[in-house]
Amino acid sequence: MTSVNTLPAPEKRTSAAPVPVPGTALGWWLADSWTMTRRELARWVRRPGLALLNVAFPVLMLLLFALFIGGSMTVAGGGDYTEFLVPGMFVITMAFGLEGTMTAISRDLERGVVDRFRSMPMAPSALLVGRGVADMLDSVVGLLVMIGAGFLIGWRWHGSLTAALAAVALLLLLRFAMLWCGIWLGLVVGRPELVMAVQMLVWPVAFTSSAFASTEAMPGWLRVVAEWNPLSATATAVRELFGNPGVVGGSWPTENALLLAVLWPLLLLAVACPMAAARFRGLNR
Repeated sequence: MTSVNTLPAPEKRTSAAPVPVPGTALGWWLADSWTMTRRELARWVRRPGLALLNVAFPVLMLLLFALFIGGSMTVAGGGDYTEFLVPGMFVITMAFGLEGTMTAISRDLERGVVDRFRSMPMAPSALLVGRGVADMLDSVVGLLVMIGAGFLIGWRWHGSLTAALAAVALLLLLRFAMLWCGIWLGLVVGRPELVMAVQMLVWPVAFTSSAFASTEAMPGWLRVVAEWNPLSATATAVRELFGNPGVVGGSWPTENALLLAVLWPLLLLAVACPMAAARFRGLNR
């Protein structure tokens, strides 16, 4: 009689990879946020023309005002209009970044991208964080290009390097506040074609500031509005740090421009961040 050796049945194998055990919640959040940031940065590579256009537009505005309009403009307290204008254009560039953020958020909403990402096993806030990091990197590049363009047309800073870096920090703080305002407005608007209606409000805010013209030449009521404009606070503070002309006292907002240049963005962040987070959580409910 032949004996048959009974061997244990082989284990059934599957092609699925083992599920990794998460280390920390913070680690997963950072990984998800970086993935969303890379998604946004990949658009720069796929669509370089759009990225170049976003950088070229503020440079064209700077050249238009400096070369064609600057000859007829006067600066309070004297001084060259180009040195007055360039810091103001830095502020306008940071403020107008709000439009790009709004457009990107509303486009993702309309195409259902936000819903698809929210249904995936990832940190829900990573989508907004990735958007924010990519937009801030874009703003840093845009600001460096504007600084280079300012140097080419004769602008210089006359203070210390520390003061110049502080001015750059104030500009990026303003951009960060505008970023979260753009995220909230993009979530509220929801469709790219409606973004234009909101964009029309950005221009009056920009032109009723001291970015392009000194408040000394404005009518009394408009001067008060312009001096309390958040963009005016950053423009005046940046001019003071760069040592450029146009910083004239006489009112509380102009004499405390450095303080307001910090308080205004922080106030905008205190309002926009919770509202954007609440709106994002309430999508499709």
